[in-house]
Amino acid sequence: MADNPTNPKPSQAASFHASCFCGKASFEVEGKPLFSLYCHCTRCQRIHGSPFVHILHYNSKALTWNHTDPNALLAKSHPHTEWKEWRCKSCLGIVGNESPAGDRWSLKGALFRRDAVSGVIENWHFIRPTGHIFYDTRMLDVNDDLPKWESMEGTSKRLDTDTRA
Repeated sequence: MADNPTNPKPSQAASFHASCFCGKASFEVEGKPLFSLYCHCTRCQRIHGSPFVHILHYNSKALTWNHTDPNALLAKSHPHTEWKEWRCKSCLGIVGNESPAGDRWSLKGALFRRDAVSGVIENWHFIRPTGHIFYDTRMLDVNDDLPKWESMEGTSKRLDTDTRA
């Protein structure tokens, strides 16, 4: 019996392929992320035009660019953050954010490759979010069993789902 490619054995290292909307900027990351969370911060809300975003942080060594065009990416610095934003030059979709030291990447879960039939992100169980961060600035309540944090997971106050800060 062949292994299910979307549910490999726990001992297997997961590899994730992702790309921007048009596919001209693409990358691969190896292994589990440092963390995988839903972010409700006002910066993510404004940049993405969304109530919250699925973010995954990886060490830079885990990321490999796959696109063939060396000019596929545009880098942009923002005055309100030290992280550098990388976008596809063609569709202008955000591909990820690089830490100031260049040692870590913040990637968006929605960019990760999905199963062609089910539409579920491949190897989802490896990157499933473990909580909500900056939940006190949420635009809507989320009714799930994940912990909700005032700011960063584990280092801030845990909020009840029915409490507004």
